[in-house]
Amino acid sequence: MSIRLNVLNTNTVVECEEGTTIETILKKVEKDLKYPAIIAKYDNAYRALTHEVHHDGTLEFLDLSNQEAGLVYQNSLVLIFIKAVHDVCGKKVLITVNNALNKGLYITITTKVNSQLVEDVLKRMHELVDQNIIIKKEHMTKDAAQKLAIKLKQKETFEMLHSITNIDDVEIYSLEDETQIFYNQMVPSTGYITLFDIKIYHNGLILRYPHAGDPGKVAEYEEQKKMYDAYSEATKWGQLMETNFVTDLNERIIYENLDDLFLMQEALHEKRISDIADMIVERKARVVLICGPSSSGKTTFAKRLCIHLGVNGFKTLYLGTDDYYKEKSERVYDENGEPDLESIRAIDVSLFGRNIRDLLDGKEVDLPKFDFGKTMKVYGQRITKLEKNQLIVIEGIHAMNDLLLAEIDDAEEFKIYISPFTPIAIDHHNRISATDARMLRRLVRDYKFRNSDARDTIKSWPKVRRSEDVNIFPFISKADVFFNSNCIYELAVLKKYAEHLLKRVRREEPEYAEAQRMLAFLKYFDCIYDESRIPNNSIIREFIGGSVIVK
Repeated sequence: MSIRLNVLNTNTVVECEEGTTIETILKKVEKDLKYPAIIAKYDNAYRALTHEVHHDGTLEFLDLSNQEAGLVYQNSLVLIFIKAVHDVCGKKVLITVNNALNKGLYITITTKVNSQLVEDVLKRMHELVDQNIIIKKEHMTKDAAQKLAIKLKQKETFEMLHSITNIDDVEIYSLEDETQIFYNQMVPSTGYITLFDIKIYHNGLILRYPHAGDPGKVAEYEEQKKMYDAYSEATKWGQLMETNFVTDLNERIIYENLDDLFLMQEALHEKRISDIADMIVERKARVVLICGPSSSGKTTFAKRLCIHLGVNGFKTLYLGTDDYYKEKSERVYDENGEPDLESIRAIDVSLFGRNIRDLLDGKEVDLPKFDFGKTMKVYGQRITKLEKNQLIVIEGIHAMNDLLLAEIDDAEEFKIYISPFTPIAIDHHNRISATDARMLRRLVRDYKFRNSDARDTIKSWPKVRRSEDVNIFPFISKADVFFNSNCIYELAVLKKYAEHLLKRVRREEPEYAEAQRMLAFLKYFDCIYDESRIPNNSIIREFIGGSVIVK
């Protein structure tokens, strides 16, 4: 039976026989693709290149500029890395993928790390890639996968599978004699993973790979010491709460042992916020700048910080950069002709700088309030003069941009970067992406407070991420301190809201593939249905409701 597929990337129709693999179709059109394809979207569902087509439909090839393709590349690279390490050092070496760091993955291994090891592992990885070895996939029942985990001495994987009730099928991937459980798709063979590098870092390694901004080369190395420290602190928090893996959280949920977890998480946040307030006072800073990517919990954090500064005897003037949007007549537009509200170009930085400088100089200032309905600034409602012992607290995505701060002396500033750094993992080589955690936060908040459904959030998320890459992440090295806004239990709480929202996305809708990916991710978490014991000043309340701080 002949099948017709509309290949969206190339605006062509390809005819093939039923049962043809997507990889075979790729070979017919790959010369017309800008970057190598990693996976595909077949009728709005993510599919591995090994998937067979059985009906007419649409086909879109995805390269590393797509988030899901990036995750598939990373997982495939990790499998090759594990195989190479075990070939060089032996099977007993335990490999732990910790977190994204320095434009790569920070990995620790239970053997001595030195330049010779890196050279040997890299050489072996390149050999595996050059041989273009097939990565075999098979499906196992939950019981069979648990037996495999015991054989592989993967205690956390066994316990995680044991703790989940709604999973019957587990995907197993093999690269010659290396067999591992992964919870995402893989490329068909090692030859697809051509760009990578390894760098020694602290007590481990950075496994480097291409990023979405430039899929054609390994990302430039970027030192992120403060982020390393933030993840180290997150790991310590996980150890203190005895919740290092998803299975630890699931067991707490099953045995209703959550009260201490809720309270200790808030105590850790409270202590950290108090410490930061003390740093600000010691620095004698007059302007506190809070920056972080979407759904980091900036508003709750900022207002809790203001309370702690009050405990130290300082009043605060809380400002947001949103009130300094340019008037409609002054707006700038992006490459698609839509209003650019994300970049620094959308902000009247000149007015902002003058207002802050005048306030610091003791002058009375008529602060604007932006009317989003009329797309204009309104004056006369906030005529303000700083009082004695009053600090300015500014929260916004551009809070660390030099253009915004041109009128402020460095000595007067204290900069804080906030983001949820997830301390738990599924198992040793399946990490939890902080980006996914933030998207789930935003999805729930958008539905509860902004009248947006899951489709709206998923559709806008790539644009949000591109904006973060340009407007936030390049400036995080300027931060004086990082704050981890993650609540270690939050994904189990968000699941209660997110799951049914994601299930509403229909197969014929473009956002279906991403909704299904997130549903597959959430199935590893048991659900926390009773949120009544979560403190009402918690950061997670900003997203699920019930906050006494964000109303």
